[in-house]
Amino acid sequence: MRDVLTFILAGGKGERLDPLTRDRAKPAVPFGGIYRIVDFSLSNCVNSGLRRIFLLTQYKSFSLQRHILEGWNIYSNQLGEFIDVVPAQQRISSDWYRGTADAIFQNLNMIQDYNPKLVLILAGDHVYKMDYRRLIDYHLARGGDMTVACIAMPKRYSAHFGVVEVDEENLVVGFQEKPEDPKVVPADPDAIFGSMGIYLFNADVLRRELKLDAEKAASEHDFGKNIIPQMVTQKRKVAAYDFAKENAFSPYWRDIGTRDAYYQANMDLLGHRPPFNIYDKSWALRTHHHHYPPVRLYTTGSGPGLIVDSLVAGGCVIESAQVDHSVVSHNVFVKDGASLRRSVIMDGVTIGQGAQVQNAIIDKDVDIPSGARIGFDPQQDRKRFVLTTSGIVIVAKKTSM
Repeated sequence: MRDVLTFILAGGKGERLDPLTRDRAKPAVPFGGIYRIVDFSLSNCVNSGLRRIFLLTQYKSFSLQRHILEGWNIYSNQLGEFIDVVPAQQRISSDWYRGTADAIFQNLNMIQDYNPKLVLILAGDHVYKMDYRRLIDYHLARGGDMTVACIAMPKRYSAHFGVVEVDEENLVVGFQEKPEDPKVVPADPDAIFGSMGIYLFNADVLRRELKLDAEKAASEHDFGKNIIPQMVTQKRKVAAYDFAKENAFSPYWRDIGTRDAYYQANMDLLGHRPPFNIYDKSWALRTHHHHYPPVRLYTTGSGPGLIVDSLVAGGCVIESAQVDHSVVSHNVFVKDGASLRRSVIMDGVTIGQGAQVQNAIIDKDVDIPSGARIGFDPQQDRKRFVLTTSGIVIVAKKTSM
């Protein structure tokens, strides 16, 4: 594993997650009560034994950098281990990163400095568990130039993903960007292989392909759109790694690219048998842990407080209120008689006395006044807040109400 150098791409604007990304990079968006989205890729790296990691940032990266410094200072530089945050440096030109491939191209000096045999490229905004050692073993066994991780999904979802076209041996023969009429998996005419944005390269191959792509003025400098087709045209050996088949865990994977995807991924943590299990001790999920007191649930004269099918982080106070099927972050105060249902609540929020909130995402440091109703009247909510495609209400950070 010391022959592997890892890059995590964490520089996207995250415009489809607005207003959650107005003040922070998408990988830094809080998730699951105590985590940031980037924690899942980083935890996969740590659990897989990958100890040389560059996190490439660009837009609104301050909170992300602080999170990494506070919570991920776990490797020994004296042993050649690191998780380094690398902002866009414009080393090659005056351009910022123009695409996923260009982000690596502009940092080729790091590959030259460390001289790895393999380079693993990950996205910093996905929620999943994956043992990258299995991917590496698969790549080495196939003897290819590159391996792309794919997830099988119903054909009807093709318009939302990059679709990897494979032959009977799972070798990549093409790539389609969000096609309406996609190429299907040979063994299943109703399924496609969606690209997970996880790429493993032989280091010398990566250097060559990136330099070739950089010379093409018409290129979007993207791994899916440009690098993979370029390699297929040159008859390079590109293999597809079937995530669901080869992975040691359940085949859960979510690209947190939209507001609805963010909401649903949080809801996937709840229930008796959640689709995504964060309590697996064999694959620990790390983050920066704040020092908050335990959750306090107490009863006033108006009746008992109640928490049902929810995740509630430390420092929260639930005062004769009801929290039902919700994800509640640190230091949230839910006051007497308030109710919270099917919602995601971030740090420092206060839900006023008798307030009712449902089907909502409340960003940090919002005070919801007593008696307020959010998530019940779409027309009224739309005048004050942001609504997702499915009707989830988003109250932006520090909104005054």
